[in-house]
Amino acid sequence: MCGKTARTELKGERGESPGLPMNQVAPDALRVGYVPGVTVSKWARVWAERYPGDVLELVGVPQAEQEAALRDGRVDMCFVRLPIDRDGMHAIPLYRELPVVVVPKDHPIALFEQVGAAELTDERMQDASDIDALAGTVELVAAVGGAAVMPHSLARLHHRKDLVYRTVMGVPETQIALAWPVDLERDALEDFIGVVRGRTAQSTRGKKSDGGGPAAGGKSGGGRAQPRKSSGGTASGGKTGTAKSGTGKSGRSSAGRKSTGKTSQRRGRR
Repeated sequence: MCGKTARTELKGERGESPGLPMNQVAPDALRVGYVPGVTVSKWARVWAERYPGDVLELVGVPQAEQEAALRDGRVDMCFVRLPIDRDGMHAIPLYRELPVVVVPKDHPIALFEQVGAAELTDERMQDASDIDALAGTVELVAAVGGAAVMPHSLARLHHRKDLVYRTVMGVPETQIALAWPVDLERDALEDFIGVVRGRTAQSTRGKKSDGGGPAAGGKSGGGRAQPRKSSGGTASGGKTGTAKSGTGKSGRSSAGRKSTGKTSQRRGRR
């Protein structure tokens, strides 16, 4: 690892690189894809600080190709927008995205902080089903009016000064997850899972019991990770009754030992 150059490679939304092909730029790099709307800078920053000798390549992946990019090996891991086919895939759900409606700045909806789905019934709705084409959808709303519903992160990504977006109630949220093939095993992969999950720098590198394989299915990994977090929460948050109970047991044990000692002394005097 010591001979590597510390760097984070950023590629375009379709995985283009202005330099050499991916396998020539950094063949041993961990390639992490991300669909539109996902912000990866915070994780890339932690990675660069924690593993300066390991190359991380961030590859923009179109929503329509998120699963194919994982299955054909274009990326090792990918921040995907669920649902995906879980067959042969691990996936750790990370967070949910609120749905918003994008409208012109002078639209009546702009006066409210949030609207119900029923209030959009009479609106001229622009098609926003193609996540990869939302830039054009937003331009259409600006040009001819109407409204378009999309995840908050994408409304922010394509935001224009002449448009506003408001939260929509009664519309299903979308969910972002970190996914990777079940047959892929690398220490760097385990390390990145740790970074995304907020694992501390002191954690063992490639410690599978802390994330990775079993956690990928979602339930079993999450089940092991949660007790650690809740124990930390207990220490800081104050299930103080539990802490006191532990202390009390310790105190009783010490008292028991002292009592035994005094009894021995009395017997000795006799």
